[in-house]
Amino acid sequence: MSTAEEWIGGCSGIAVTEGNSGSEAENRNVEAGPALVRMERLGKRYGKQIVAVQDVNLTIREGEFLCFVGPSGCGKSTIFKMIAGLSGPTSGTLEVLGTSAKEALKQSDIAFVFQEHTLLPWNTVIDNVMLPLALKGTPKKERRREAERVLEMVGLKDYMNVLPRQLSGGMKMRVSIARALVSRPKLLLMDEPFGALDEITRQSLQTELLTIWRKESKMTVLFVTHNVFEAVFLSTRVVVMTPRPGKVSGIIDIPVPFPRTGEFRTSNEFGELVRTVSESLQH
Repeated sequence: MSTAEEWIGGCSGIAVTEGNSGSEAENRNVEAGPALVRMERLGKRYGKQIVAVQDVNLTIREGEFLCFVGPSGCGKSTIFKMIAGLSGPTSGTLEVLGTSAKEALKQSDIAFVFQEHTLLPWNTVIDNVMLPLALKGTPKKERRREAERVLEMVGLKDYMNVLPRQLSGGMKMRVSIARALVSRPKLLLMDEPFGALDEITRQSLQTELLTIWRKESKMTVLFVTHNVFEAVFLSTRVVVMTPRPGKVSGIIDIPVPFPRTGEFRTSNEFGELVRTVSESLQH
């Protein structure tokens, strides 16, 4: 594996569905598209003693924005790694984009954004964003055109020739998101990408992310967070997980239309949804 590849790898009306039954909440925010991810009794064990994930049943459809919440060590990131084809399940079945996760990964239809930006410090912003396309052998003119497109989308086109060390934390995360979007993925996996940011920057990036997701109408986003407020603001559905061994304890529909603004954060409906998710985490 090359150095570059290593760095990249680096309320009334609220529907709550019990996860262990295998049934799922109806998504009221986006049209029901084809299933992109299917998990049936999905499990992951490390050695003989550690059961990280157990009997997860979940179907994720095109165009959804799902947030996964749960205590540390409950298997959220493990599920993401299995979906991304970075780790295989030890029990159950997992189908991603109509095939196995590893085959889906080869199709370049999946992108991953980590909590750390994992940018190459010696590359400019635009070179970092073009890197996935360069690794695929995409012609240089097309690489630059696509990189400029996504940098404009995240508001960083004027910074494309600077180095990562010259950027703030929030700007570095925008570059990381742009790099994930440059290959036009069908499935975007985000593992606590805003966890290290201050609250003002975090809320700004949440709004920007929803704007991008709505523009990319068929893109599905799966997002790991420990922040219940963040999960409610972003999601079409919130998947609540139990402590290890990680199981889906509930799926909560967020029946609030998009776009969502700052007014939603201070509404009674938002508070009730936060309460519902928080109570589900206690069960």
